[in-house]
Amino acid sequence: MKPPEPVQVESQAIGDFAKVMQSGGPVPARSPGGQPPQINLDPDKVKNGLGQLVLTVVKLLHELLERQGIRRIEAGSLTDDQIERMGLTLMKQAQEIDRLRQEFGLEEEDLNLDLGPLGQLL
Repeated sequence: MKPPEPVQVESQAIGDFAKVMQSGGPVPARSPGGQPPQINLDPDKVKNGLGQLVLTVVKLLHELLERQGIRRIEAGSLTDDQIERMGLTLMKQAQEIDRLRQEFGLEEEDLNLDLGPLGQLL
């Protein structure tokens, strides 16, 4: 059996890609002053950005746990002891989220992402 012949694809985009790869990579865009752009990596902003992202996810999970707890209470599937423990756990979680938010210097609204047409996250 004869092996299949390689398929050749001709495209302007592929040709451009090949030229860039042969030249060692894309040439960085120049700023109006003729200087190549620089990335401003401020360690404090990176830390706060990551903290904001993590706390937003934690806050979202906390809100979901709260809503699930309320549904289970309304459905009558929890005992009084379970309701008490869940309430205490959710209160401690909320306090810790608030403590971390303050430690990162974030406001409550900083943990609420705008999802465009879907509205606010929280």
